[in-house]
Amino acid sequence: MIKISPSILSADFSNLGHDVERVEKGGAEYLHIDVMDGVFVPNISLGASVQKSIRKQSNMVFDTHLMIINPIRYIDDFAKAGSDIITIHLESCDNVEETLDKIHSLGIKAGLSIKPKTPIEAIKPYIGKFDMLLIMSVEPGFGGQSFIPESLDKIKEARTLLGDLDIEVDGGINADNINTIVKAGANILVAGSAVFGNDNLTEAIATLRKNGEK
Repeated sequence: MIKISPSILSADFSNLGHDVERVEKGGAEYLHIDVMDGVFVPNISLGASVQKSIRKQSNMVFDTHLMIINPIRYIDDFAKAGSDIITIHLESCDNVEETLDKIHSLGIKAGLSIKPKTPIEAIKPYIGKFDMLLIMSVEPGFGGQSFIPESLDKIKEARTLLGDLDIEVDGGINADNINTIVKAGANILVAGSAVFGNDNLTEAIATLRKNGEK
């Protein structure tokens, strides 16, 4: 069974709480929360205070994706703001293992993410230290990009390497390509504009799930 994780980067921030409620009622299991610092990636998005403000409105798994330099500085803040999973980038810090251990010490699942140009081989030293691998299928930092086809080979390689571990894919996922991505080995699918770009969020989520599981 796949899980859909709508990315709030594509939500209406003037009605963020309402959009969060809509995707939860629409059947999404996860909420993907993109945190960008303007350094590791070009854009700036939101901080722990925004996440905390929507936590009380949702029972979804808060899937916090830290696209920031030296993320260990903010693990406590996002844990207190209600993260269920905190994902860091392999490329964003020198103390990857220490940061993953810090996340686990707070009773939260730890994710490890890699950018499109980072090979799967780079995660091998950290296997056993993370609960989910997030494969970026676009360059992180911008919504609305097209899925990079070469990502399929990385997903397949990761599935072979990691067995039953959760593999999340983020970037350019839509109703037309989700089935191919799932067949490659992904089981958690991040979708931004493919969900929030529709008037009927329930229908958009249902279509993604139906196409992904067919």
